[in-house]
Amino acid sequence: MSFPVFDLHCDTALVLAQRDIDLASNDAHIDLLRASELPGYCQCFACFTTPFMEQWGEGSPRQVFQAEMDAITRELNRNNSIIRQVFTAEDIQTNLGSGIMSAILTIEGPAGFGFDPAALEDLYRTGFRITTLGWNEDNALTGSHVTGGGLTDLGREYVREAQRLGMLIDVSHISDRGFYDIMDITQAPVIASHSNSRSVCDVSRNLTDDMFIQICKTGGVAGFNQCAPFVGVSPGVEESCKHFLHFLELDPDGKHIALGGDLDGCDQLPIGFDGVQDYPALAAALMNRGIDQTLAKDIFWNNAFRVFKTCR
Repeated sequence: MSFPVFDLHCDTALVLAQRDIDLASNDAHIDLLRASELPGYCQCFACFTTPFMEQWGEGSPRQVFQAEMDAITRELNRNNSIIRQVFTAEDIQTNLGSGIMSAILTIEGPAGFGFDPAALEDLYRTGFRITTLGWNEDNALTGSHVTGGGLTDLGREYVREAQRLGMLIDVSHISDRGFYDIMDITQAPVIASHSNSRSVCDVSRNLTDDMFIQICKTGGVAGFNQCAPFVGVSPGVEESCKHFLHFLELDPDGKHIALGGDLDGCDQLPIGFDGVQDYPALAAALMNRGIDQTLAKDIFWNNAFRVFKTCR
């Protein structure tokens, strides 16, 4: 593979916070040793929180959010010669030209700061550039794909404030109604950082054809999720490729399809995909099914990079 990888979502920050492992080399889905074999790498590192965490005995969402920030900051500082946090698209381009990997901070669930839109400005200064409105719970901002229910007034305020700052809104995990509520008010590209095609795998976490089309109309992207239950039954490379090929039927130019592996957030990955090191094998499989190198580079890098340029 001759092109770099831009992945819009992983849960590695939580793994680093929970386990005594290093980002440099570990037995999780992502480490820098394996990522260094790629022609270039930009990874969005989500700080994940949900109100369920206290029920799970993991501490308060605020405690977990802080622990994740501390863990990813620690590992980026330790490995500064290999990977660096980025704030702008120009930072990513500079790193790529210098052989340095890039790290972007993102929010998966605002429970870690009380769902408070007023907290977003400080988080933006810290480097957070993407945010969902929740996880699988019904919360102060919106319903989820599990609970149903649309945006609240506070949810609308959250979307407007995030977009005012230049933070991308991520609709992964949201309810169908919440999705369309966002589409009604969005003033910027919207992404689904780690969501697949519901036509290919009929689960509520995936996007309907119309949802994907609406994302395309905003100029956003959908990132392919490697979580096996969202790919198909006993999924392997064939089922994975079906999602890309179906999205290409709806988006023939392929400008709105990207990667969002959900690595370190999946209990089960598709057969033949074990971690970040296997992105070249996925690219090869897509090209074996008729996707040319130019389109593959768009999917693996250019599309996500283009959308990130809209972050101020």
